[in-house]
This record gives sequence, C-alpha cells and structure tokens, in this order.
Amino acid sequence: MDSDEDLLDMYSGEDDFYSDDYKDSDNDDDGEPDYGFVEEDADDSAMIASHRSQKNYCVLKEEDILRHQVDDIERVSVVLSITEVEASILLRHYHWSVGKVHDEWFADEESVRNTVGILESPVVPPSDDTELTCGICFDSYPLEKIVSVSCGHPFCTTCWTGYISSTINDGPGCLMLRCPDPSCLAAVGHDMVDKLASDEDKEKYNRYFLRSYIEDNRKMKWCPAPGCDYAIDFVAGSGNYDVSCLCSFSFCWNCTEEAHRPVDCSTVSKWILKNSAESENMNWILANSKPCPRCKRPIEKNQGCMHMTCTPPCKYEFCWLCLGAWMDHGERTGGFYACNRYEVAKQEGQYDETERRREMAKNSLERYTHYYERWASNQTSRQKAMTDLQQLQTHNLEKLSDKQCTPESQLKFILEAWLQIIECRRVLKWTYAYGYYLPDHEHAKRVFFEYLQGEAESGLERLHQCVEKDLLQFLNAEGPSKDFNDFRTKLAGLTSVTKNYFENLVKALENGLADVDSHAACSSKSTSSKSTGCSSKTRGKGKGSSRTG
Repeated sequence: MDSDEDLLDMYSGEDDFYSDDYKDSDNDDDGEPDYGFVEEDADDSAMIASHRSQKNYCVLKEEDILRHQVDDIERVSVVLSITEVEASILLRHYHWSVGKVHDEWFADEESVRNTVGILESPVVPPSDDTELTCGICFDSYPLEKIVSVSCGHPFCTTCWTGYISSTINDGPGCLMLRCPDPSCLAAVGHDMVDKLASDEDKEKYNRYFLRSYIEDNRKMKWCPAPGCDYAIDFVAGSGNYDVSCLCSFSFCWNCTEEAHRPVDCSTVSKWILKNSAESENMNWILANSKPCPRCKRPIEKNQGCMHMTCTPPCKYEFCWLCLGAWMDHGERTGGFYACNRYEVAKQEGQYDETERRREMAKNSLERYTHYYERWASNQTSRQKAMTDLQQLQTHNLEKLSDKQCTPESQLKFILEAWLQIIECRRVLKWTYAYGYYLPDHEHAKRVFFEYLQGEAESGLERLHQCVEKDLLQFLNAEGPSKDFNDFRTKLAGLTSVTKNYFENLVKALENGLADVDSHAACSSKSTSSKSTGCSSKTRGKGKGSSRTG
C-alpha cells in the first residue's frame, strides 16, 4: 500500500492559499464576490442559518399551521362528503395524514366509522317525551337542556360541561374524547367543546388541537429551542437533516439535537451521552484558564481564534489548544499545523505536562480530553463569533463605514467572513466527535481525515484571526487607510478558500472517507497492471529472439 505521505500528496492543492502574502482570489464578477451564503435582504436569523443551495423544509408560524390545518380539514370534508367536525376527528385519528384517511375510508367506510366513532345512525332512538333523564346525574330535564352526540345518549348540559372540563384539564387526551356512556365509543367533536366549555377550557382545547397537527404529524416537528413556537415542515429524501428556524436556532430534524452535519445522528447521540456521563470530571480537568508556557501566568481566552499572546513583558505567542509556540504552526515559519492530531501530540510528549498541570487522575481520560477540549473550544469560539457578528452589525459596521469613507453596502464581505466562521466552527466542532469514534485500525482513513481536518482548521484560524484582529487597525484608525482595499481582498479570498476547504471536508465525511478505499483500490490495480505489462513485454522479447535465432 502507498505510504501515508503519498496519500496526503494526492489530495494536496498546488497553491498555498493561506500564506500571509496571499492577496487575491479568483472572481469572475466585478465588485463584491458572491460566496453563495446569504441573500442581500436576509434578516439576522436567516443570515446565521445554514447556507444550503436548496431548502428541503419550510418554517411555519402559528398562523401558517392553522391555515394548513383548516385546509386539510376542508379537503377531507369535501372529498368524503362529511362535516368538518367529522373530518377533524378522522384526521386526528390518522395522525393528520390526508392520504391515509382517503385510503382507509374508501377501503372500508363502515369499519372506519366504527373505529373512529363517527356513527351514521344513533344507538339510542329519538324519544317523543318532553323530558329526558340525564345518564350521569339521573335528573330529568326538558329537551333543550339535554345534549347528545351521534350515538344519541342523553346527558344534561351541566354534566357535559363538567365532563368536558375535567377531560381538558387532564391534558391532550381530550382530543380523543368519547361519549360519557362507558359502553359507547361515539366521538365528541370540537363543536361540543365550543358549545358547552368555558372560555378558559376552549382556549386550552384549541391549543391542544393546534399542537396535535404538529406533534402527531410525521412530516412536522416543533423547533426545540426554548420558548420558540415555530414548527418545521420537512420534505424527506434529500439526505440532509439540518434545518434553521426563524429564531436562528439550527438543529437536526431527525434527532432534534443541534445541527451536526456532517456527523451522523448515532455518533452525536453517543458523544452527548459520554459528555453527560463524564461532565463532572471535565469540570475540573478543563479549567477556564491555562498558564502561559513561558511565564506561567494564568491566561484567559477572551477571543475566538487559537493564537494567544501573553501580556507584556512576556509577549509569548502560543497555541491555546496545545500550548506550543505559535511559530511552529505555520509553513511560513517552518512548522506544520497539527493540533488536531491526537497521536502526533501524544508521541511528542506534549501531554506529559498537561497531565501534571491539570492533575489528571486517569490515563483513560487523556484521549477523550483531547477531543472534548477541541469540541468545546470550537463551540466557545463559535458563540464568541456570533457575539462579535452582532456587535459588528449593531455598532462597528457604521463606525467602520464612517472611518473608511465606505458605504455599509460595500462592507458585506466582513459579514460574510463572520458567517463563514460561525458555520465552520460548527462543522469543525463535530468533526472532533467524528474523530473520537473513528476506529483505530482504519489507519489510512484516520490519516486522511486528520489531513483534511488540519487543512480546514488551519485555514479557519487564519480567517478568524484576520477578521478578528486585523480589522481592529481599521476600526481604530483616525481616517481612511490605503491598506483597506488590500484587507478587503485578503479577507474575501480567505473566506472563499476556507469555504472550499470545509466543503471538501464535509463531502469526505458524508461519504465515509470512501476516497481512501478508492485510492487504495486504484493503487492496487495500477501495481497489478504494471506487473502484467512487464511480463508481457518480457515474453515479447523472448519470442523475437527466437525468430532471430
């Protein structure tokens, strides 16, 4: 099999897009580059949303849900020639699936009526008496005080009101309300609730009724964000389950955890469970500060990128993740970015001091700590980036526009850079969960994964540092700077290239790193072909020699 270096070389680009002297990027259109992230008129929540070429879902507000619900009821009512009350009873029973209702109804209408409780004729025949006895309180009432559903069992309005109120207060089960007679299965529709229930009970019932349209519907789910009342109407078949609500919360429609593409739901579930089980250990292992590797003073990370600089007089520059010198993290400085590689750090002995400094009690936690720390650090950096984006939109963008004499509409490249950082931090965060569960015996896949992850992370750090620190000189400048156009070009280029690196990383993980197996198969086939070719050539020479002889 080819060596690990050959495998990495096959996927290496020809150009170093992340070098400090990078100044330009390919752009077919004049003016501002379009990276396919946000529409110009998108609001803040849409800007933070997942940037996909095509949405396979729709966000529904309460009025949208109600409209869809009414439309379905009317459609069933018209097609089956039944009342809207009966149509709503049918739809609730079949989980609001119009197609299922039609199929079952036309297959066996009588069976459906008996099962659901929509009776064609009353069980109790109509009486000619002027008074009837209530089946609950056993008092006699005039006909105007007696109410019954399709079965005909007579009950007084007072008992009906108490029965309905008690059932509503018990919870959503009131939507499947049946006749008070124990032997009767006749359904009680919302018309009875509207007629007999109190205003408070009506409000509760209508809330349960509306929520049932989402909770019983296999194609819809509520947004899991706290306090959010929006729902998601999802169209299956695309393979991508990440959705973004109007409240700006992104989550996986399949498992309702936060958005975790390209990692599958099973891996996310295992990772969250493990974090929960070992959270108490992490509370003391992962402190909020780390000592400077040179002067040992505690350092608090208050910005997003991993490039740390100790306060004067030390001024030591190091990496927050591995505590190594920052000059060892870039090709221009003679180093190589390898913070994402657990085995490399372990072999070089960088974890000996980490274990002593943090007093780790169990060696078995070392590997988990490596991945968890990077997972948590990227989450923290993402949250900081979202805060910085909001600060930019509310204050700094106008300030920068005034100081650089540039319209705000021409500063959108900075917003796009922040949006790219926010999305990439999310992806990078979950790749560490992926790496933790990647089998150790699949060495070639691990090498390829860490290569792609390292390339993406290195590029993201350059982009994050550029927009976070390089921008400050223009915000604090006294007036327009002639270097601002160079900054625009550099930042736009880093944004575009970082996006490409992360797209490659996402594609590879979603394919299960299948390119490694394909490369191995091609290499094996190529070697076999060469051997066969040599043998044929030798036989040819032998045959020619025979003729000459």
